[in-house]
Amino acid sequence: MFYFDEINGKRILKSDLLQNLEHFFTTKETVIKSAKPEMENLITKNKELIKEYLQVKELVSPTQTHSANIDFTKIGKTDYPDTDALILNNPYQAVYLNFADCTPVILYDKKNNVGAIAHAGWKGTVQQIATKTIEIMQANPKDIIAVIGPAISICCYEVGNDVFEKLKKTVKSYNNLFTIKNNKIYVDLKGFNAQQLKELGVKK
Repeated sequence: MFYFDEINGKRILKSDLLQNLEHFFTTKETVIKSAKPEMENLITKNKELIKEYLQVKELVSPTQTHSANIDFTKIGKTDYPDTDALILNNPYQAVYLNFADCTPVILYDKKNNVGAIAHAGWKGTVQQIATKTIEIMQANPKDIIAVIGPAISICCYEVGNDVFEKLKKTVKSYNNLFTIKNNKIYVDLKGFNAQQLKELGVKK
């Protein structure tokens, strides 16, 4: 379940599945990325607020391109071009990614205390970025806790038949992951990611 928490009176969204991992989804109050110049001062203040809250030295974010490219964060490195998933295995950095309709997937290896976050649009989902991230983490899927964050729902995510056919090939079971309305195909992008993880062996 998701629930709201606060950082100095500003709302953030958390999942109760990740009690042992500091994580959250930002809201309009805690925004840390925007193309609007008038948001620059707020973003700078929020970044400092979040670094203090997390007690980290760096906030790092990749240049997302809807790829299935995955990397490990490195202390002192802030440039991660053409990357849509970052794996974090040190206590000095925090990772953030940017999402609109696409699916955020947070992964936590509770045995090795390693976290990751993947950006799964339809292209990333077709390339199974979430399960590939677990493989690169060299984690046992049974030790992974996965949280799929807020994203576009099946009611609104229309795709063409070509995309649907590609998504179908990524899972063994997809009967509950699509609907057809007025001869148009709508898919559950969050559901496809969840099914991929389930079929890999992730329990929750």
